[in-house]
Amino acid sequence: MTTTCFSRPAFTSRVVPVIVLADPAHAVPLAHALLEGGIDVMEITLRSDAALVAIEAVAKAVPQMHLGAGTVTRVAEVQRVIDAGATFALSPGCSDALVEAVQTAQLPFIPGVMTPGEVMQRREQGFRLMKLFPAQQAGGLGMLKALGAPIPDVQFCPTGGVSPENLRDFLALPNVTMAGGSWLTPADALQQGDWARITRLAREAVALSLLG
Repeated sequence: MTTTCFSRPAFTSRVVPVIVLADPAHAVPLAHALLEGGIDVMEITLRSDAALVAIEAVAKAVPQMHLGAGTVTRVAEVQRVIDAGATFALSPGCSDALVEAVQTAQLPFIPGVMTPGEVMQRREQGFRLMKLFPAQQAGGLGMLKALGAPIPDVQFCPTGGVSPENLRDFLALPNVTMAGGSWLTPADALQQGDWARITRLAREAVALSLLG
């Protein structure tokens, strides 16, 4: 991934685990557990002080994992996640300044959008894959269906409210390339080091994604 915009990243998984890590020591075993379950991408969000250390650890120890930095909301964070080893970034929303920063840094980027106007604005800047966030509050399946007709050349990664119960419905939509969710890495499983449970959840998500 060498450009700031992509319609389909290099990873194969259609499910993107959205991860908040309190302990960076969990990062590497978590990456291995996800890979064992068939998921080759992880979004480590900048919602904790452990995030950058965790990204660096995975980048060094598990190079086969496609490593995204999530919740990138400030220009200053762009270079920090690159230095830590992230290969792409995602945002819950987006500003023109943030777009300029990722373009300058040549960091592959999935901008967050919530409205048709935001989708059109980011399309003008060259993006063809966007993160609909928060997906359910933005209208969920109905919003994605509505966007598909007037803006058919944009793909989405809905995140926020995606679950095993509705994953197949989201992935069945022609303008949904992948979906993000936090259910794959429950906080109690991380705290207990229950990597087998996370591998099982990953396998179940992969199976659902193949039916989408």
